[in-house]
Amino acid sequence: MIKKILTTVAIAACLTTAGIANAETKVGFVYVGPIGDHGWSYQHNQGRLALEKELGVKTSYVESVPEGADAERVIRQLAADGNDVIFTTSFGYMNPSLKVSKKFPKLKFEHATGYKRSKNLATYTARYYEGRAILGTIAGKMTKTNTIGYIASFPIPEVIRGINSVALAARKVNPDVKVKVVWVNTWFDPGKEGDAAKALIDQGADMIMQHTDSPAPLQVAEKRGVFGFGQASNMKAFAPKAQLTAIVNNWGDYYIKRVKAAKDGSWESTDTWDGLKEGMVTMAPYGDAVPQDVRDAADAVKASIIDGSFHPFQGPIKDQAGEVKVKEGETIADGDLAKMGWYVEGVDGTIPK
Repeated sequence: MIKKILTTVAIAACLTTAGIANAETKVGFVYVGPIGDHGWSYQHNQGRLALEKELGVKTSYVESVPEGADAERVIRQLAADGNDVIFTTSFGYMNPSLKVSKKFPKLKFEHATGYKRSKNLATYTARYYEGRAILGTIAGKMTKTNTIGYIASFPIPEVIRGINSVALAARKVNPDVKVKVVWVNTWFDPGKEGDAAKALIDQGADMIMQHTDSPAPLQVAEKRGVFGFGQASNMKAFAPKAQLTAIVNNWGDYYIKRVKAAKDGSWESTDTWDGLKEGMVTMAPYGDAVPQDVRDAADAVKASIIDGSFHPFQGPIKDQAGEVKVKEGETIADGDLAKMGWYVEGVDGTIPK
């Protein structure tokens, strides 16, 4: 259901074949969680606010939209309401976005984390796995139990890449590390996320990772005296002692760029996958508990990713069975990363079907 739509500047919208006439632009957003999740949807909403401030366009959003039939209805309604550009910000919105884009060929659609495009549907995502290589480096150096707990949302390539990136980076500095994964099958459910964190800590994890959107796992880590990392935004306010750093998604620059292109007629259906180098992925400041030598190691990983001298998925890489999947001197290509469906050595458990 549509839970909430906020609009800001009342400006009518109209289209021309060259672009959007004048400055009269309407932009819609669809979020999978509430903007108060302090994670994924919160950070997309920060991008929306940055867009609004920079270009003075009229924006609206619909929050907490389930991935499925309801998403199509919401996207279709935003299109019917006269939005010129519509950003759909979760993997499960891919097919609904494609379907609605075909019904409204004069509008511009942008889908986050998907891979299906059309003449008026572009895709975009961030290389979160680069940030997770930094998290894995920190966790591998700081763990006392050699057990990293990972709370995973859904078994899609984006999530599997993150788990593998953490495992590879952590084992590079500490070969004894194991990554235990709990799948919660939700993007945002503080209760489930918190229970998963408790279960992982009970299994010996003293480092908590997550690919879910609430600060609940960090809050559990704080109470239980272990460490963790923020997801999508800086969550230090919820766990000032537990958070060691956080991956922060910066969507504002992309939203501004794409709406400008729609306005001036230069918009094209593209596939964007940016990371630390481009600033779409940034890192929150280190927590007080991170020693200087660990900070130096993490900074070195970050710098090497940015200058291109290191890739989180460069070989040699073995799978869970110990078989070499990537030879030394080789790197997994973007196309294979985009469809990753296997675990690297050091990850416990199986990927749900």
